Amino acid sequence: MRTQLCDDLGLEFPIFAFSHCRDVVAAVSKAGGMGVLGALAFTPEQLEIELNWIDDHVEGKPYGVDVVMPASYVGSGADPEGLQKMIPEQHEHFVQELMDRFNLPPLPEGAEVPVGLLGWTYEGARPQVDIALAHPITLLASALGPPPKDVVDKAHEHGVKVAALIGRTDQAVRQKEAGTDIIIAQGYEAGGHTGDIATMILVPEVVDAVAPTPVLAAGGIGSGRQMVAALALGAQGVWTGSIWLTVKESNTSQLVMEKLLKATSRDTVRSRSLTGKPARQLRTAWTDAWDAPDSPGALPMPLQFMLTAEAQRRIGRYAQVSDADPQNLVGTPVGQIVGAMNSIPSSRDLIFSMIEQALEAYNHISELLAAEEAVKR
Repeated sequence: MRTQLCDDLGLEFPIFAFSHCRDVVAAVSKAGGMGVLGALAFTPEQLEIELNWIDDHVEGKPYGVDVVMPASYVGSGADPEGLQKMIPEQHEHFVQELMDRFNLPPLPEGAEVPVGLLGWTYEGARPQVDIALAHPITLLASALGPPPKDVVDKAHEHGVKVAALIGRTDQAVRQKEAGTDIIIAQGYEAGGHTGDIATMILVPEVVDAVAPTPVLAAGGIGSGRQMVAALALGAQGVWTGSIWLTVKESNTSQLVMEKLLKATSRDTVRSRSLTGKPARQLRTAWTDAWDAPDSPGALPMPLQFMLTAEAQRRIGRYAQVSDADPQNLVGTPVGQIVGAMNSIPSSRDLIFSMIEQALEAYNHISELLAAEEAVKR
C-alpha cells in the first residue's frame, strides 16, 4: 500500500485525514496515515494551543495543517468594519426572521461573540501559516486558491511540502505553476467547498495534466475499495474528511453525530448558505430556507459567513437544550459518503479497516487477471 508519496512524507499508508479535531489528527498519524488539522475555526492563540497539544501527543509522527486562502472574495483588503457595511439590511432581516421562526433567543449577556472573519481571507490566514510553520509540521495545505508565492517559499524554507485542493484541471495546472508540491483533486461528492466535477472524472484528468506532480484523490472516499480505485486512477493517496466526523476521537456533538449516523447519501446538499461559496453539507431547515423562493440569496465570501456567524452560534447553543425547532437547523459540512458512516470506530480501527478492504480489492483484481491469463493460455 506504500506509494512514493508515503516514502517522501514518512507515512506507512497513503491516507490523509482532514479534521478540525486535534485528537483525530494525532490518532490518524499514530496509526500510519497523516492527520491534517483544519485551522480555519481557530484564532491564532487557539491554533497555537492546538498545535502544542498535537506536538505532545503525535509521538513524532508526521502531521499537517490546512488553511483557507481564497483566491477571490468580495472586499479584498477591507477591514472587518468595512466588510460589515457591505451586508444589505434585507439579508440581516432575513436571518433575524429565521431566528424568530425557529424560536432561537439571543445569546445571553456576556456570551462569547463569534469571530467575524476567522481565516476566510488572506489576511486572516497568514497568522495561521506563521504559527503552523513554527511547529514541526510536514505538510501545509491550502484551500480555495493557489497559496501566495511567499507562503510557498516560506514553507519550503522550513522543509514543509505544500498541498492545495482543486476542483478543475485548469486550477490544478495553476497550482503546479505556483510551486505547489501536491495536488488534491476534490470531486463533487466531497463535503465542504467543492466543485461540480465528479471524482472519477476529475482525478485521471488532473493526474495527466500535472504529472509528475503527485495527486491525492478526494471526494466520496471512505473505504479501502475506493482507495484502490483512486490509486488505479493514478493518485498517490487519498484525502479524506467526512469519515472522521463519526470516529470515537471526534469532537462532533451528540446531536450532529446522530444526524450523521442516520443520514443517507441523498441527505446532503451543495449550498452557498454557509460561506457564500458552494459547500456540501447536511440538508437542514437552514439550507432549505436559503434555497426557498423568499430567500434574498447567499452573499459572496466572506460576507455570508459574517452575516450568519452569530446565528450559527445561537443554533449550536440552543439546539443542545431546546426542542426540535432549533435542532432542525443544525447541520455540518459532510460529503455523500455519509451514507456509509453508520458506526463509530476508533481512528486506528478505521485506518486498518480501509487497508484490509484495499488488500481484498487487490486480491479480487489479481484473481480476475489470473483468470484472464488462464483463458488466453
